[in-house]
Amino acid sequence: MKLPSFSARFPARATVLSLGLLLAAGSAMQATAGTLEDVKARGTLVCGVSEGLGGFSEKDEQGTWRGFDVDFCKAVALAIFGDAGKVDYVPLSAIDRFKALTDGKVDLLSRNSTWTLSRDAGQSLEFVGVSYFDGQGFMVPALYGATSPLQLNGATVCVVSGTTTQDNATAYFERAGLKVSFLPFAERQDARKAYADGKCDAYTADRSALAGERADLPKPDDHVILKDVISKEPLGPVVRDDDPKWVNLVRWVLFGLIDAEEVGLSSTSVGADKAKEAGLLGALSGPPLGLTDVWITQVIGGVGNIGEIFERNLGEDTPMQLSRGINAPWTQGGILYAPPIQ
Repeated sequence: MKLPSFSARFPARATVLSLGLLLAAGSAMQATAGTLEDVKARGTLVCGVSEGLGGFSEKDEQGTWRGFDVDFCKAVALAIFGDAGKVDYVPLSAIDRFKALTDGKVDLLSRNSTWTLSRDAGQSLEFVGVSYFDGQGFMVPALYGATSPLQLNGATVCVVSGTTTQDNATAYFERAGLKVSFLPFAERQDARKAYADGKCDAYTADRSALAGERADLPKPDDHVILKDVISKEPLGPVVRDDDPKWVNLVRWVLFGLIDAEEVGLSSTSVGADKAKEAGLLGALSGPPLGLTDVWITQVIGGVGNIGEIFERNLGEDTPMQLSRGINAPWTQGGILYAPPIQ
């Protein structure tokens, strides 16, 4: 004899069970909603940047955020929305930056942050790649006549806390058998002011950061950034490590900017003689990343390739006065390199 179905014998229980399964499925779908879905639902990308560092992220006289790191935030917004304006910028100190990211206060950190093992493996962070190869250096008043940090024995050195900078400098001077004292500051502008006021004999930071600090001093030409580089500082964007889909999207936006320069895609060529090539690359890479087929065209057309971003914000014709150096593409003698989009 065939028994009646569960739902026929216990209709109320079947209804409750079905409702429970639907609610569980809905909760599971909500739990798996990722950062990209959150960003789309919000309508803006929340991007953590520095509190004000020349060339990288600072507000202009009109209150508009500009800089190398800011342009990367715009690139991600262009990839998702096709609109560089859909970014909410959150200025973060060196001490607060990573916690703000892991706490979910920002979707992306684009803030001259050095990729290290302790940060990558020791925290819930994922560095998506290197956007700028840097190294730590020293700035001193030109009147000192110093040509090397090895001449700074007994000096007081300004430094921003919450970074790898003081540890690097301590190890450097200890190896050299020299003694210096450090004057740490939580905020970069306070460190710069102390140096400008003569409270420190030298200022140590990433050399690109020193270029920005130097440009903001009343008389930049009165200060010299020494040629010595005492550390490796691979700088790049950072996201949380709990969302592989978001990690891939941000990573390949960076790689796309680098690859674009290599193959000749620029803000002008992407809509002209290179339009077809850009379209093919976008169609190939868009679906796996959850983006449209025109994402590369939108990104490069909006902010340019990595070389254009560099020259606009950091290049020799800007107050930063930085040459590409090792940040040139590998095809031009530098070490900037990205996996191919294929």
